[in-house]
Amino acid sequence: METAVVVIDMQCGYFENGDLAGRRDELVAANNDLFRLARERDLPVYVVVTEHARNGTTWTLSMLDDGQGFMISGSEQAALVPGLDVGDAHTVAKIRDSAFHGTDLAQRLRLHGVTRLVLSGVSGQNCVARTGADAFALDFRVAYAREAIGSTDSRRGREALDLLGEEQRQPQLGLGELRDWIR
Repeated sequence: METAVVVIDMQCGYFENGDLAGRRDELVAANNDLFRLARERDLPVYVVVTEHARNGTTWTLSMLDDGQGFMISGSEQAALVPGLDVGDAHTVAKIRDSAFHGTDLAQRLRLHGVTRLVLSGVSGQNCVARTGADAFALDFRVAYAREAIGSTDSRRGREALDLLGEEQRQPQLGLGELRDWIR
């Protein structure tokens, strides 16, 4: 089985406020550790970013209701956070919470023989959890890189990942544990 690392939404706009604002440096360091592990093991890495069109054609219903876009392609908000060492990672752009919704991520993973995913990034209760739930539905095994995941609401983020861990056998693992989990 081949493992891939999928890092989700480590973009400036998500770190503007809330619980994430104070954790940016910690999360960048943890994701960089994960990138180093992937390079050591010669694993493919996918950096998933949210990017919306300025004209509103890709906006979510709540963005349309509010009349305000977020993570506009090419904006400072949509840029990767400074210090993130993505190297030669593959990039996947998405417009919804799940990295699989409306993207070719599943196909790209299967072409590389990937059957297992290590997920990290933000936000634990939204984009990371929804990607993990969809990965399960698509028959990918998932582990969450515990130290490399942040949430706008840390309690809800923990609860979402705990539920996926129990119901879909998707463990939350530290970097040392991931070394053993990765094949």
